[in-house]
Amino acid sequence: MLTNLNINPQRLWDSLMETAKFGGTVKGGIKRLTLSDEDKKVRDWFKAQCEALGCTVTVDEVGNMFAVRPGRNNELPPIAMGSHLDTQPTGGKFDGVLGVLGALEAMRTMHEQGYETNAPVEIVNWTNEEGSRYAPAMLASGVFAGVFTPQYAYERTDRDGVTFLDELERIGYRGVEKAGAHKFQAMFELHIEQGPILEDEKKMIGVVTGVQGMRWYEVTVTGQDAHTGATPMYLRKNALLGAARIIEAVDAVGQKHQPGVATVGLIENKPNSRNVVPGEVFFTIDLRHPDEEVLEVMEKEFRAALEDILPAMKLIYDEKRIWNSPAVKFAPELIECVEHGAEKAGFAMRKMVSGAGHDAAYIARVAPTTMIFVPCEGGLSHNEGESTSFDECAAGAQVLLNAVIEHDRRLA
Repeated sequence: MLTNLNINPQRLWDSLMETAKFGGTVKGGIKRLTLSDEDKKVRDWFKAQCEALGCTVTVDEVGNMFAVRPGRNNELPPIAMGSHLDTQPTGGKFDGVLGVLGALEAMRTMHEQGYETNAPVEIVNWTNEEGSRYAPAMLASGVFAGVFTPQYAYERTDRDGVTFLDELERIGYRGVEKAGAHKFQAMFELHIEQGPILEDEKKMIGVVTGVQGMRWYEVTVTGQDAHTGATPMYLRKNALLGAARIIEAVDAVGQKHQPGVATVGLIENKPNSRNVVPGEVFFTIDLRHPDEEVLEVMEKEFRAALEDILPAMKLIYDEKRIWNSPAVKFAPELIECVEHGAEKAGFAMRKMVSGAGHDAAYIARVAPTTMIFVPCEGGLSHNEGESTSFDECAAGAQVLLNAVIEHDRRLA
């Protein structure tokens, strides 16, 4: 058995740049929304690359893709690696994509070196991780883990009213396998950090011990459309002004409960005319904290702000929580494998909790799971300027490969 397998950094980088063309933007990023034509193109490319390695590719009922390479004992559940290929509307080249293509490079390395694992090894591409087109995020991994039903996923609509099911069938990626029927014994997810800690501390590898809790909300504030010239200030029911004050209150909740964060990231103003007092505003709220008890307090405080601020302004509102992803702790035995993988490769590392949500957070409910982080320049992500270097991408893929091999070795 070979004990030192080294990935091909140039091949990995070339694959990252090649797939960036599917939905590439003029600013150097990617717009590859879930179940779009661009998503279909990258899925087709990924499927062909895996089949060229002798992998069997299957798709489940919500579009999750699984590319399996046999091992010595195919009675064992496979060891999974993977992430997602969909992006934000103004996404970068690495968020999610590095996790899938880093896994592909690890698989290519095992294949070309003739390395035979004890258990099968597979790559997973999870559908709709971003949640930018179909809320909530991590939708299909959530179905896989039993958090959501397939029907719930099918009924999600984008802002144009197009359903998840219609687009899944249109691009030809509604599989026959039941979501969750595809069992595996462990999953490793490689990802860019999406924050500044690794870069600031000059560490190459983040050994991820868990994911902070996350909750998403949708709020609609209703006032009254009115003429800006003919309506006195004291008689206005300005929904946008009310929303602005809530946005400030949400920010105050985040400031108060650091390291928690609180964000309003999407807002729609109606009728959105320069000479009409806004009569309705829709916006979203994103709350996160590593401690569930503190997250509960944050939720109560922002809801109290709604009640304190809006009725006094003669405004009514509707608020609902649309997503709750509790804080997650990853599997210690897999964390050990990542630490071993980083040490073997000679990279400086540190343990950390993920501030962002990832498919691994749901998969941890049904299988041992962990994550590997690499730096991104300035901590910038969900942005076309997102940048992770050639060496950082290579380091992540190498540690991923090392960790999977170490986990597989322990099976013997």
